[in-house]
Amino acid sequence: MSRQAALVVDDEPDIRELLTLTLTRLGLLVDTAGNVTEAKRRLAEQEYAICLTDFRMPDGTGMDLVEHVAKNYPKVPIAIITAYGSVDIAVGALKAGAFDFVSKPVDLTVLRRLVQSALKLAEERKAEPAPVATGPSPLLGNSAAIEEVRQTVAKVARSQAPVYITGESGSGKELVARQIHELGPRASGAFVPVNCGAIPGELMESEFFGHKKGSFTGAAADKDGLFQAANGGTLFLDEVADLPMHMQVKLLRVIQEKAVRPIGARQEIPVDVRVLSATHKNLARLVEQGAFRQDLFYRINVIEVRVPPLRERREDIPLLAGRFLDRIAPDWGVEKPQLSARSIEALKTYDFPGNVRELENILERAVALCENSTIEPEDMRLTPRAAAGGALPAGIADPKVAAGASLDDYIDTLEREALLKALQETRYNKTAAAKNLGITFRALRYKLKKLGIE
Repeated sequence: MSRQAALVVDDEPDIRELLTLTLTRLGLLVDTAGNVTEAKRRLAEQEYAICLTDFRMPDGTGMDLVEHVAKNYPKVPIAIITAYGSVDIAVGALKAGAFDFVSKPVDLTVLRRLVQSALKLAEERKAEPAPVATGPSPLLGNSAAIEEVRQTVAKVARSQAPVYITGESGSGKELVARQIHELGPRASGAFVPVNCGAIPGELMESEFFGHKKGSFTGAAADKDGLFQAANGGTLFLDEVADLPMHMQVKLLRVIQEKAVRPIGARQEIPVDVRVLSATHKNLARLVEQGAFRQDLFYRINVIEVRVPPLRERREDIPLLAGRFLDRIAPDWGVEKPQLSARSIEALKTYDFPGNVRELENILERAVALCENSTIEPEDMRLTPRAAAGGALPAGIADPKVAAGASLDDYIDTLEREALLKALQETRYNKTAAAKNLGITFRALRYKLKKLGIE
């Protein structure tokens, strides 16, 4: 079996020698180049399993080489070597198609792990054709907005760069993350989703990195963490903005070092994981406020995918509603009901603060309440709320003019609406909902009980 070859590109002879020695010890044959022109010539003459390039060169930049490899040799992982703190360069390289980057002075342990991950990826790319969608996309809709998302997903799936998915609660961020995983070279590996806001702070380190038996009270056996579970696959960090600062530091280190140290362990365990993240919050604003680390933000936000809210693709609502009813009806043991024209109009003019997830919940409620084969607006019980353009959807009463409505009734309706919206946006995390509403947790509990929500 022939040995795999690596190409090292750097204009400094000492760096070339150090990298050559490191890669040779990993069993690779190593060629070197001192500039971009020579590197392009070697790439044309020889098949390489990996390429490492410095950024600054006499006749160009490492970015030029990254773009050249991405265009002409897409199956060759290329990593760029940058000066310490050159975050913008590193992010730019990843967006251009680089597999990863390492900072100077080069940490040889980190470099070895990067190379091992790259070689594994190169073998998978060589052995199997790139996964392609064999059926209709799970990202349903015919709108321009969702078509743009599908095209973006298809592009970023081929990369190994971290992807940051933005969008409102319930818009389908996890679905997008799953699609990126399934269309990429890690499709055969595990997809491990985790809601960062749902893990108690005292258990976070154990959940993410694992622990050894006896490392703390209750640790009755060794336990793998989420990173180990996702090894060779994808780890999806949902609501990443909810990570406390001490976990942000640890997460950044794991992403950089490509290794985890379980609680109570003496040695680190290498992990090969692609990290996807998402949140409904404005992460850039949190960085400005000092609530989220800038270096971690740059690490996870290499490529950004925005998932549009449902109100920006209203033409997709009938199709989505039909698919939900296809699933809901058998679960309830009934024939699939149809939406009346009034119901479709009401849905298309509703603002959907809970997005696609709210649409599904509305239809499930409607199936339970409708008394015949047709769903009317009254069956959906839409929350009174301003519709697109300021008008209320058909079948929804305005509390200000409802017959017999008192001022107290009107206030209660508005208060209930605000509480439900806050709960939906925080996935029913009452502590977070209270914070967003600017009231105490105790006050929230009282209001929920008073309004019959709890």
